[in-house]
Amino acid sequence: MAKDKPPKAPRRFPSKADIVAFVRKSPGKVGKREIARAFSLRGDDRMALKAILKEIKDEGLLDKDGKGDATGTLPPVLVVEVSGLDEDGEVLARPASWTREGPPPTIYLAPDSHSRGALALGDRALVRTRRVGDGVFEAHIIRRLESSPKRILGVYEVGSQGGRLRPTEKRIRKEFSISREHAGGAEPGELVLAEPLPQRRGARLGLRPVKVVERLGSVGEPRGHSLIAIHEHDLPVEFPAAALEQATAAGPAELGQRIDLRGLPLVTIDGADARDFDDAVFAEPDTKVTGGWHILVAIADVAHYVAPGSALDRAAYERGNSAYFPDRVVPMLPEALSNGWCSLVPDEERPCFAAEMWIDAGGQLTRWRFQRGLMRSAARLTYEEVQAARDGHPAAKLKPLIETVISPLYGAFAALLAARQVRGTLDLEIPERQILLGEDGRVAAIEPRTRLDSHRLIEEFMITANVAAAKELERHRLPCMYRIHDRPDTEKLAALAEILSSFGLKLSRGQVIRPKTLTNLLHKVSGRPEATMVNELVLRSQSQAEYNPRNIGHFGLALTHYAHFTSPIRRYADLLVHRALIAAVEPGGGRHELPDEAWFEEAGQHISRTERRAAAAERDAVDRFTAAFLQGRIGEWFQGRVNGVTRFGLFVTLDESGADGLVP
Repeated sequence: MAKDKPPKAPRRFPSKADIVAFVRKSPGKVGKREIARAFSLRGDDRMALKAILKEIKDEGLLDKDGKGDATGTLPPVLVVEVSGLDEDGEVLARPASWTREGPPPTIYLAPDSHSRGALALGDRALVRTRRVGDGVFEAHIIRRLESSPKRILGVYEVGSQGGRLRPTEKRIRKEFSISREHAGGAEPGELVLAEPLPQRRGARLGLRPVKVVERLGSVGEPRGHSLIAIHEHDLPVEFPAAALEQATAAGPAELGQRIDLRGLPLVTIDGADARDFDDAVFAEPDTKVTGGWHILVAIADVAHYVAPGSALDRAAYERGNSAYFPDRVVPMLPEALSNGWCSLVPDEERPCFAAEMWIDAGGQLTRWRFQRGLMRSAARLTYEEVQAARDGHPAAKLKPLIETVISPLYGAFAALLAARQVRGTLDLEIPERQILLGEDGRVAAIEPRTRLDSHRLIEEFMITANVAAAKELERHRLPCMYRIHDRPDTEKLAALAEILSSFGLKLSRGQVIRPKTLTNLLHKVSGRPEATMVNELVLRSQSQAEYNPRNIGHFGLALTHYAHFTSPIRRYADLLVHRALIAAVEPGGGRHELPDEAWFEEAGQHISRTERRAAAAERDAVDRFTAAFLQGRIGEWFQGRVNGVTRFGLFVTLDESGADGLVP
C-alpha cells in the first residue's frame, strides 16, 4: 500500500448540545435551514441533521418556542421507572433512560385507577407527562411495561416488626419487609441479595415483601465493597443460559484459510495481575527501509466465536465492556471464552486477527494489512520482567528472548515514540494507584502504580494498530466505530486559563489550542508542588471521549483516525471493528450483513454509556476499599493536598492513598 496522503482535517458534525446552545442564543425563530447554514452542513449531513433534530424534540431538550431549559424539561411521552416515595407517601419516578448532564426533573406518578395492583419499586411504565412546577412533572400511566424482577442488594436486619432489608443503593430510600420463611437463613447484619415478591392487590407502594436469594456474608467483609458498587450501577452479572451454552460449546479453530503465525515468536506483555491476555506483539527490522520496522499486533479473534445476533452477542452488547475491580472482574464474555479460547496463553494454538504494519525510521505508519491467522504465544511476560530484561537484569526465561524479541520491540518503540513527540500528544501526569489485597481479601496496601517504558511500548503498538484499523475501514468505505475525542469546550478553556494564571502560566484565549499547547504548560509546572493539581485541572477541561461512527479525530492523541481494535475480549466497540475488517479483507466476509449507519449511531451511544457506567462502578469500589483501609488508621496524621475550598469546608486528597474527602 502506498503511503497515505496527508488527510484533510475532518469537519466536525454538531452535537445535540451544540445545536441546542445555538438555538437558545439565536434571536427569533430558528429552523433547520438556519442550523445547517450555521454549522456548514450540506448533502448527506442534512439528513443526519433531520434525525438529530427529531431526537432533540423527542427528548424535550427545547420547549415549544425553542428556548427551553434542557435540564428541566421532559418529552410529553416517555418510559419511567418507579424510584420510591417522598415524605408524604407520593410515588416518585425517574426517566428509564437519562443521558443529559445533571439530575432529572422530579416526577410524581398519578394514581392508576384502571390497573390491577400498585406499581412497585423498579416497575416501568409508559407515561404522559405534564409540567406542574419548575422542574416538577406529573405523570399519568398510559400502560405498564413488563420487566423482570430486579434483584436488590441490602443489609438484612431484624426489628420489632420483623425482618427488614435496608438497600445499599443510595437512590432507593425505602426499606423492604422480609418474613422469616423468606429470610433464607440470613443473620442480622448480613449482606444479601433479594428479589421482590408479588405485591398484594390494592396495597400501596409501602414495604414491599422480598425474599433472600443469596447470602453474601457480613456487611463488613471485603467482598461486599465490589458487590455494592456493581449493584448500585446496575452492571449485568449473570449471563443468560443460552450465552453460557454457546461459550461452553466453543472449541479450537482450524488453520483453513488463515495465515500461519505459529512459528513467529509473538509474546503477550501484561500486568502481573492481568486476568485476560488478548494481544500479542512482534517486531523486526524492515530490510527494505533503512531504520524502518516491521511490526505485528495479533489480537484474539473474538468474532470467530461471537456471531452477530447470537445469545453471546446480545449479552456482550448489553454489557458493552468488562469492568475491573480490585477483587474481581465482571467480564463482557463468559469465562470459557475470556479466559479460554480467546486468551492467548503460551504454547496453545489460538485464532487471531493480525495487524501487520510497516513504519519508517521516524515512526510514521507507511503501509499495513489485516489478516486472520492462527498463532501460538511464545511467552506470557509481565511489564516488570520485560523492563528488567531491557535494563540488563533478565530473568532466566527471558535470556533467550532478548535478541530475537525484546530488543526489536524496543527498537520499534523508539521510532513510534519519536512520531508521538513530533505530532504532539496531550501527556498528562496523574498518579495512578493500585489496591493490593491480602490473602484474607482485605486491603494490605495502596501503592502508586509504576509507569515503565514497557507500558508505553505496548501502548504505542496498540495505538498504531488502532490507527491502521480506522484507516483501513475508511479506505474500504465501511462503517467504523471510531474512538473520538473532541476539542476542549471554549468555556472550560477560559476557566482553565483563569486558574492557570494564578500559577504564572499563560493560556491565551485567542490562540488555537492543540494537545501540544497543553503539554508544554504541563512541562513548565513539572516538579513544582502544584504540578498534580494543574494536571488534574487540564484533565477536567477535556471533552469526554466516546464511541461514534462519525469521525472527528482524537484530540488527546493528536490523531485524525482512531478506532479501538485491540481488545474485543473486553470492549464491544472492538468487536464491531473486527467484524467490519473481516468484511473488508475477506472475500464474502459479510459486507452485506453489517448494520446500517443508524444502528451504528445507536450502538455508539449505548457502549459509551456502558463505558461510563463501568468506570463509575470501578471508582466507587476503589473508594469503598480505600475507606475500609483507612478505617483502622483513625487518629493518624497524613500528608494531603487541598483541591477545593467552599464555605462549608476543604476538599482534600491524601498523598499516600489517593483518598479524598471533605474537611468541615
